[in-house]
Amino acid sequence: MKKLSLSRRALTAPASAIRKLVPLADSAKKKGIKVYHVNIGQPDLPTPEVVMQMIHKFPEKTLEYAPSSGMREAVEAWESFYREKNFPFTASDILITSGGSEALIFAFFSVTDPGDEILLFEPFYTSYAIIAAMGDIRIIPVKTHVEDGYHLPPKKTIEKAITSRTKAIVLCNPNNPTGTLYRDEEVKMIRDLALVHNLFIISDETYQEIVFDGKRVLPFATFPEILANLIIADSVSKRFNACGARVGCLVSKNEEIMAAVLKFAQSRLSVATVDQLAMVPILRNHRLHIARIRKNYEERRNTLIENLQRIKGVSFRKPEGAFYIMPKLPISDSDDFARYLLTDFNDRGETVMVAPAGGFYKTEGLGRQEIRIAYVLEKQKLERAMEILSKAITAYNSK
Repeated sequence: MKKLSLSRRALTAPASAIRKLVPLADSAKKKGIKVYHVNIGQPDLPTPEVVMQMIHKFPEKTLEYAPSSGMREAVEAWESFYREKNFPFTASDILITSGGSEALIFAFFSVTDPGDEILLFEPFYTSYAIIAAMGDIRIIPVKTHVEDGYHLPPKKTIEKAITSRTKAIVLCNPNNPTGTLYRDEEVKMIRDLALVHNLFIISDETYQEIVFDGKRVLPFATFPEILANLIIADSVSKRFNACGARVGCLVSKNEEIMAAVLKFAQSRLSVATVDQLAMVPILRNHRLHIARIRKNYEERRNTLIENLQRIKGVSFRKPEGAFYIMPKLPISDSDDFARYLLTDFNDRGETVMVAPAGGFYKTEGLGRQEIRIAYVLEKQKLERAMEILSKAITAYNSK
């Protein structure tokens, strides 16, 4: 009898660097240990009241399918959101997705065939690698380094990685997992590379408004010459503290892209009706809310940095956006250290869960001394989490 077997993509898809240690955290909690979660970008801030009111007051008696492209009200709300940002998008350029993750899946699959290549700057968001594995897409990593704040390498270095099978460059700005805000000249360099080499730009804009120190993102959408090359993956999750709503969108002026992703969207029928409608009022009136959370995360960043600076042997560059930092620790193996925190260490019945950095890299062996910290906890909890981290490093190195 023929043996049952899984697909190669199923067997080779990487586990999420962010979620793979969840069973160990659950086990620690069952033992009565309190776990401070800085491993995942789940903000502890309340979801805007207007969103919750829309959910509680949903007027219909039947939960019907929404259109595959998105409910008219939701599409028009995203259109209004982009209009306020002076982006040149209309309703026909927008398709509602189940979070930014589905937008990324649709973007990757719409521009590549199996064996094609996508350029990623490592470290990168771990889900990019999982999506690529699902589609038999080759990731071509281009290294960035903690010593220079994970900024992009010179243009010539990037061009060496481009081949005849390269279809797209992915950029998340500000960046997850590093918190790097790319300089204007770096954004323009990616624009120029896309034009010269006829590549798509997949722009992950999940964190675009969460930028600190009075700085700003230079959006790709401000360049008319690359609009046909540009695919935006966006989400309400982080900017509105609504990760569980699973509402995002894919945006492009390229009509062929939009026709393709509509077919993908039809295969999954639709995004949740209530979730789409719940986000309409906040998308239409987003500025005040975003200003508040930007200020909140900037304060949390400052708290985190103050406490990280007290830990001997830790090196990092000050993040300028999103709510992540990827410091280098005086340890030999961040995967082992992250497990140790959950299985062998606690301080007064408390420990901390971090994301080991190896899973944010494609190149084997990189990230072994780095972790990603999401500063999504209130100030006192962040301070306590860093106190635990400091004690854990000392204990780990004394084993």
